Amino acid sequence: MGSKHTIEDLETYLLDVIEGRRAGKISTLLCGILWALSWIFVLIVQVRLWLYRHRIIRPSTLGCQVISVGNLTVGGTGKTPVVEVFARNLQQQGRKVAILSRGYKSKELPFLQKMTQRITTGKIEAPPRVVSDGKRLLLDSHTAGDEPYMLASNLPDVSVVVDKDRVKAGKYAIKELGCDTLILDDGFQYLKLGHRLDIALVDQTNPFGGGHLLPRGLLREPMRNIKRAGFIFITKCDTDGAPELKEQLRRMNPHAEISECRHAPKFLKDVFGETVYDLGWLKGKKIAAVSGIAVPESFENALRSFGAEIVYTRRFSDHHRFTQQEVINTINKSIKLGADALLTTEKDAVRFPFIERRDIPTLFMRVQIEMLSGEEEFMDWISRICFKNHRTA
Repeated sequence: MGSKHTIEDLETYLLDVIEGRRAGKISTLLCGILWALSWIFVLIVQVRLWLYRHRIIRPSTLGCQVISVGNLTVGGTGKTPVVEVFARNLQQQGRKVAILSRGYKSKELPFLQKMTQRITTGKIEAPPRVVSDGKRLLLDSHTAGDEPYMLASNLPDVSVVVDKDRVKAGKYAIKELGCDTLILDDGFQYLKLGHRLDIALVDQTNPFGGGHLLPRGLLREPMRNIKRAGFIFITKCDTDGAPELKEQLRRMNPHAEISECRHAPKFLKDVFGETVYDLGWLKGKKIAAVSGIAVPESFENALRSFGAEIVYTRRFSDHHRFTQQEVINTINKSIKLGADALLTTEKDAVRFPFIERRDIPTLFMRVQIEMLSGEEEFMDWISRICFKNHRTA
């Protein structure tokens, strides 16, 4: 437990340095070191891209339609709801879809379960973890990872497969699950598996990751590389969209379709039950807001926009796995401050341990993508994918 918190504290400190929230000589020196390291990082990134572009390193092909959904920055661009809407639309138009995820911060299968899988499959190499086979949910969030589990829960007719080697995961999805369309979750930089279609997400609230590459900034590769994308989603827009950012991206990539969208709250749901609340329920309520996401401000501002008064805020690092004691302590503090309910995000809710106590409602906010522009182009793009000869990768 101690080592987990130490790592999370270090991540938080480095993020504060990167985003300029820390002052002093040590922070200034650290910024200089990170800046120098970022030049080494960009060299490695660009050489790798060059090797793939010139076919010196050849990607694997699987003989079916492969689409990547990803971004150029680390952190919360709101990718999971976009993957969800994309997979759902493909499935509704007749595709047999599998989402391939690396399962960030997922837990390894228990030893006995791994050995059983190896014996039943007759293979030394462990097969990928199947979160959902398109019919039923097979793993919990701890083993699957929170995003894969969330996708599998919300997409009952879509397969979700987790493995760091997504070539292996893709082969499994095709052979064992009968899938004909693969979506690479967080796949913009995953060049090992060949894909013809790239969807790139750009967060309107922090589109360029501070203008620096890792580890000095939040960019995984230079922003100009967005020219690889065939479709660009500008996420987290307000109702007016993002016209200036859209024009900037158009100059970087004149050929891509660009859609503006926002993450629209839909309803509240009990973390431990089936009770659903209308968003209007929040008006005038005193709320404790708890989250472990990259950009907690967006969640908290959404609560305020529906008339809630936030009396207590508890922020954890991104992907934090909550302990029972942390949740109990948060409930106790919320009650002491007079909160009417404890609110968290859907992504965090899958990481909440089960709690018997019901002295305060513990709810999550369900969020879905809402198109502000480019919806017609997006649906046309889906149709072209669905009716294109899927024996090309």
